Amino acid sequence: MYRVSVLYGTPDDAADFDRYYEEVHIPIAKEMRGLVRWTLTKPDRQQGEFEDVYLIADLYAETKEKLDAILASPEGQAAAADVAKFATGGATFVYGQETEVELT
Repeated sequence: MYRVSVLYGTPDDAADFDRYYEEVHIPIAKEMRGLVRWTLTKPDRQQGEFEDVYLIADLYAETKEKLDAILASPEGQAAAADVAKFATGGATFVYGQETEVELT
């Protein structure tokens, strides 16, 4: 599984960020076809090193090539362009191959 994690910095107005993300950005990003999973995580504020990370969005595809194609599509480009409209705390994109560790 290949993943991009989007780490959104703490916004100027958290309520406005949440509203925009839920009502505008998610519908735009849902137009991307081919994702196999999408998760959202709000880190606990007391974590120290991640105190300036407000939200983590993880988007998954089967391979790097498939994720690249999804993000390069018109729908992927629209979602990427939308980030600047609400991410007042910035956004960092981290790409990588995910490996699951089996627990025995």
